[in-house]
Amino acid sequence: MHNVGLRAYATLLPGTPSTVSKPLCLNAQIRKPGARDSSARQPTWAQRRFRAEAASVRPPAHARLPGAVMAAPVSLRELLQSAEPAAAGEEELCVVGIFGKTALQLCSEKAALVSTVCDRQVFPLFQRDEAAGAGAGGALADYNQLQAYHSADSKVLYLVLSSICDAPQLLRACRELGPPGPGQLPHAEAHELWKQQEKLHCLSLLYLFSVCHVLLLAHPTCAFDITYDRVFRALDGLRQKVLPSLKAAIKDCPVGKEWKLNCRPCPPRLLFLFQLNGALKVDPPPGRGQDPCAHLEKPPPKKHSPKRRLQHALEDQIYRIFRKSRVLTNQSINCLFTVPANQAFVYIVAGGPQDGEDPVAVLLEQLRSNCTTREAENLLVPTLSGPRRYQMMRHGRQQLSFHAESSSSSSSSSGQLVDCTLKEFLWQHVELVLSKKGFDDSVGRNPQPSHFELPTYQKWVATAQKLYEVTIEGKDDDPASVTGELSSKIMGSIKVLEGYLDIDTKFSENRCQKALPMAHSAYQSNLPHNYTMTVHKNQLAQALRVYSQHARGPAFHKYAMQLHEDCYKFWSNGHQLCEERSLTDQHCVHKFHLLPKSGEKPEADRNPPVLYHNSRARSTGACNCGRKQAPRDDPFDIKAANYDFYQALEEKCCGKLEHINFPIFQPSTPDPAPAKNESSPAPPEGEVEKLKEKEPQTQGESTSLSLALSLGQSTDSLGTYPADPQGGGDNAEAHGQGGESKNEKRPSLVDRQASTVEYLPGMLHSNCPKGLLPKFSSWSLVKLGPAKAYNFHTGLDQQGFIPGTNYLMPWDITIRTRPEEEGDLDTSSWPAPNKAVPGKRSAVVMGRGRRRDDMARAFVGFEYEDARGRRFMCSGPDKVMKVMGGGPKESAIKALNSDMPLYILSSTQGRGLKPHYAQFMRLFVVVPDAPLQIILTPQVQPGPPPCPVFYPEKQEITLPADGLWVLRFPYAYVTERGPCFPPKENQQLMSYKVLRGILKAVTQ
Repeated sequence: MHNVGLRAYATLLPGTPSTVSKPLCLNAQIRKPGARDSSARQPTWAQRRFRAEAASVRPPAHARLPGAVMAAPVSLRELLQSAEPAAAGEEELCVVGIFGKTALQLCSEKAALVSTVCDRQVFPLFQRDEAAGAGAGGALADYNQLQAYHSADSKVLYLVLSSICDAPQLLRACRELGPPGPGQLPHAEAHELWKQQEKLHCLSLLYLFSVCHVLLLAHPTCAFDITYDRVFRALDGLRQKVLPSLKAAIKDCPVGKEWKLNCRPCPPRLLFLFQLNGALKVDPPPGRGQDPCAHLEKPPPKKHSPKRRLQHALEDQIYRIFRKSRVLTNQSINCLFTVPANQAFVYIVAGGPQDGEDPVAVLLEQLRSNCTTREAENLLVPTLSGPRRYQMMRHGRQQLSFHAESSSSSSSSSGQLVDCTLKEFLWQHVELVLSKKGFDDSVGRNPQPSHFELPTYQKWVATAQKLYEVTIEGKDDDPASVTGELSSKIMGSIKVLEGYLDIDTKFSENRCQKALPMAHSAYQSNLPHNYTMTVHKNQLAQALRVYSQHARGPAFHKYAMQLHEDCYKFWSNGHQLCEERSLTDQHCVHKFHLLPKSGEKPEADRNPPVLYHNSRARSTGACNCGRKQAPRDDPFDIKAANYDFYQALEEKCCGKLEHINFPIFQPSTPDPAPAKNESSPAPPEGEVEKLKEKEPQTQGESTSLSLALSLGQSTDSLGTYPADPQGGGDNAEAHGQGGESKNEKRPSLVDRQASTVEYLPGMLHSNCPKGLLPKFSSWSLVKLGPAKAYNFHTGLDQQGFIPGTNYLMPWDITIRTRPEEEGDLDTSSWPAPNKAVPGKRSAVVMGRGRRRDDMARAFVGFEYEDARGRRFMCSGPDKVMKVMGGGPKESAIKALNSDMPLYILSSTQGRGLKPHYAQFMRLFVVVPDAPLQIILTPQVQPGPPPCPVFYPEKQEITLPADGLWVLRFPYAYVTERGPCFPPKENQQLMSYKVLRGILKAVTQ
């Protein structure tokens, strides 16, 4: 529209190339029915504005109060609340409202129009922003301000609306929103903020259309803004909605019946003011010293000036647009506003320094002209100094510029009509109001007269204050309504504006609503009936990807949140799978359910159901001693995994066997509490020996620490850490030498005293607080029989063993014996025949002269068991035992000196691609009937670091002689932070290990 207007202006200029199109000139030739000739509808034009700003202001011909004093402009709120003198309160009043948009330049504000009409500087040139801090307290501030100026001599009240459409207010709003960056508002919130400001602007416009007789729409360009058509249709719809509220507000006001019925003094007349901004230029009249007949060589000018022809084109364009959109109809009483049928309602303000609009530009141009003055002009310009110089120069330029338009006739010597000033353009409409003639703007065959009322100042203030409270302040009829909040009725009616103003959001919502069903289908595709949170998140991410491909606009985030809620409701409404995982990392197959309380039976029909966890995974396991196998469910808690299953088989198999019980928690109070989850990290290996040396040795210290342990307290100095895991069967102590020093080791405080108030909720490991014991033991040590119960040639006779893998490996232990004759030998002499050197008695290999009672044979077996109940022994790390007959020939020393894996690939894999693992479950030890002791120190690390090391409640267990012992390891390993799951396919099995040094032999 703007480009079309510029092309039209270019066609009106002399010397314009013929290639420029003329769309708007064609519009200027199309007149409405009953078109008006400008010469008939326009009065005689006088000089232009700002003619007498210097000292004396010539009052207009219609002034009734010669001695009246003009008041300063104030805000509308102050005007409505102030008390006007009685003389002014009885005067009749014409109200003129000014709104629109302004550019970012000096003297382009709407307030400058009031100064132009009143021929004086009413509003200050540089206005201070009084509401600069209005939006500092919150993100949403009202940038709409109404200022009032009462010209008592002319009986006109000017209401100037400044809004976010004005460049200064727009800059302030952008400044308060913050600089661009990561902290700025998202797109949807910023869009909502601007649209909310448009709604508040519409409320202010509704107020102006309800209290004014004449309205001026100012626009900074010379092209009509088509968005006003949408705004006026929104205002019309809003006015019809809030009309009952407005009637209730002014029902007691001292105004006429028609005003109370229509909530306005008359259908206001809307006038349009456009600024050229240098887009249209006219050749100035010939100056002094130039040939006055030089312009006669050019074609004679047209009857109307280019500015007037543009004015007529804009009038036809605006009238046609509003008639097409039915903003204007035949009956003016039903319209939001009217336009005159036989008068001009568009005025072109020719801006620029030639018209004296910008004082800075005037001074700069005057400075340039003074630098190039001519002698002829110096004789005509009077000598002035001081502030009067600027005013007289400005006045003088206007007189000289419009010398050709100062004749008394309506046309110049060339026959071209003279343009009117802004004041004369406005006053022809104000005179109709002050003379009580009103506006007769209805057209058609049967025009209906519209109502009109000219109120006094006092009556107008009383009515305007009530309407201000309802529309601007948001007060309701209820006295308890809070000021500053929109009433429920007005707020509900604002919804009408969204369909007109927020076209972007309306399109975005329609687009997003179409994308939602596609996103729902993407979420529900390939879904099982019940699924976990992980599956829900994956499907939701897929749905959001589909949604983002189709959804656009400011409503994107709103409907994305709705998609989140819809998918979550679908998942939680009968499709939610129990999130609990078993200790073997298997999901519970039940939908969301509750666990039965103590003594409560499961109820599957309840909502939610009451059921025990079940993963539908079953395995086969052997009892503590290994002689009996039974199926077991996948455990979900440590007690069911390491205690309940084996305790149930105790009655059928192992109950009558000899056990070595591990210490457990013994409560001294009826309601013991679990210990807090405060784990102390294990110290480095080099610090273990230092901590052992710091162990208290006196009886008093030992008693005080034992008392502290009994009260449930733990310190860093209590107890000792496990023995060095690097010590195995390859050193001298493991084979009997140095055993005396081992017997002198003092037991730790943890072995002697434990807390009786707090218990350990999980299993015992290296990061547990000191001095705490669990309620049950996850380990078991059973004696199957005497040493002769094991047959070296046939192996173990138990269920589940793969043939050839049920043998124990021999472990030869040297017993330290010292014959009597060896004590008299001289170390410097040769040894006697068949005698060994005394310094070499620790050798493992038997000498030729060694007696047979110097060697004892024990047997050791490392048993692995898979989920299918298949069992086998390993002779070393990752080496499954395979004996064809006659018993194994490989010694157990290699296995004792190595870290045995906790998990190993099962010797018989299934058909599937997923590997089956076998877990280290039992350690078989045959202790011979000999003068020696075998010390058991099991330590398990069921995961890569920083996984702690697990050990039994008794860290060193001495196995009595002449017995076949079975140490059953835990089925699952659990810390306070959760279970240590079995390894996955891509994890290293050697990170899950049984530490070396599990057996040590000590001779007596």
